[in-house]
Order: sequence, then C-alpha cells, then structure tokens
Amino acid sequence: MTRPIIRIHDLATDEIIDREMNDAEFAKYEIELAQIEADKIAEQARQAEAQAKAQAKAAVLAQLGITEEQAKLLLS
Repeated sequence: MTRPIIRIHDLATDEIIDREMNDAEFAKYEIELAQIEADKIAEQARQAEAQAKAQAKAAVLAQLGITEEQAKLLLS
C-alpha cells in the first residue's frame, strides 16, 4: 500500500520535496482518520437521538390532542 505524500517547501531555497509519510507520520495520520470517523458516527447518533425525541414529543402531543404552544402554556 502506498502512503500519502507529504510536500515540504523550503522557502529559503525554493526547493520542493515530495515524499511518502514515514512510520510515525503514517500512524498519526491513521489515528486522525479514525477520530474523524468516530466523530462522524457520534454526530449521526446525536442526530438520530434528537430525531427520535422530536418524534416521541410529536406523538405525545398528538395523543393529547394539543399543540406545542398549548403544551408550553400548560407547563408554564
């Protein structure tokens, strides 16, 4: 498997070096990719939970036969 390429630009000499990541850089890269994926999964779970709460709330309001505004009045 080829590893991602790192580009180094030496501004003093205007030299550009392209090279594959070394072992340490690649390990850090993989950890960062895993964290990004974990963050995406956590966000999807938060969104699903919020949607489930909204649906449950709407179901309760429908069972009671009242609007959200009426429920707020009752609870205030």
